[in-house]
Amino acid sequence: MAAIARRAFASNHHFERDIVTLAPWLFSATLLVTGFPVLAQEGAVALTMDAVNAARLESLVPPPLPQPSQEPEAADLAKADRPDPGMVRLQILLDQAGASPGVIDGFDGENVRKAVAALETLHGLEADGELDPDIIRILETGEPVLLPYTISPEDEAAVVGPVPEDYAELAGYDHLGFATIEEGLAEKFHMDIDLLKALNPGSTFATGEQVIVAQLAEPLQGEVARIEADKRLGQLRAYDKNNKLVVAYPATVGSDDNPSPAGIHTVTAIAPEPTYTYNPEINFQQGNNDEVLELAAGPNNPVGTVWIDLSEPTYGIHGTPEPSEIDKTASHGCVRLTNWDAEELAGMVEKGVSVKFIQ
Repeated sequence: MAAIARRAFASNHHFERDIVTLAPWLFSATLLVTGFPVLAQEGAVALTMDAVNAARLESLVPPPLPQPSQEPEAADLAKADRPDPGMVRLQILLDQAGASPGVIDGFDGENVRKAVAALETLHGLEADGELDPDIIRILETGEPVLLPYTISPEDEAAVVGPVPEDYAELAGYDHLGFATIEEGLAEKFHMDIDLLKALNPGSTFATGEQVIVAQLAEPLQGEVARIEADKRLGQLRAYDKNNKLVVAYPATVGSDDNPSPAGIHTVTAIAPEPTYTYNPEINFQQGNNDEVLELAAGPNNPVGTVWIDLSEPTYGIHGTPEPSEIDKTASHGCVRLTNWDAEELAGMVEKGVSVKFIQ
């Protein structure tokens, strides 16, 4: 989102990474309803903590592509409509390993394949995006990936109630916190809110209540020397000074109507918890809002919880209030990540890091 973000200047470190070449089938036509071949999922298994913790990654294997006349079975279509315990486990393990799948939702998809390809690159393997024995050996810890968590008073305090979409209404808020405890917990544990609810049927999500959440690793640490924002792949890659890939994130990079800038630019500032200045004369116009508005900081700020400012005026790398839409909807020219990925990246970059846009 091309925007003006007020900066709390912070100095961090840099990062770099190699281009990930995805398998041809990632872009080919499809099995089921996902737009690409899905990983095989054996039978219908109840979505519970025990099922996810006991799931075997070996059960997730790429099936052969269907013949043009082959129609998906009704049972397969129904199965594709609900989270799979094995896929939940795979996504959490990828997240723990520093190969972000974006939102953990229990569904196969392009972001999962990109994360697998990134992990392969990180470990010097051929980056084909396929889950194979080598990747399973790297990922599988044998440890639980879902654990109980007790909702804290701090979780409740982060809630501000319903958050309107209209910027004029948002301008009246002192802090753009979470609409519900569920939303806050989903973001805290990198989960889709529907998956969180599915794992906790009957929960009221009240302070003191125990719920099931993803077990996360500590944020990566390092120094990023170079960044690539790849619109075609919907991915941001960060490399170190030795041109080694450090991390890759699914990303929304501009749009056809609001393209990202071309060429190479540099990081000029890092702003945790930025405010957002809406100016329809500089950026875009939202509805009937034709005046400049100042929107408060918070996870539901239009640029999320971090703004990484670029040398191209009004452009940056930033978070989002809608993590499930990363690489699924367009941005207003900027590079949009989940809030947690943007925060991790911000901890590894500093002023002067180069950002190359690949169209």
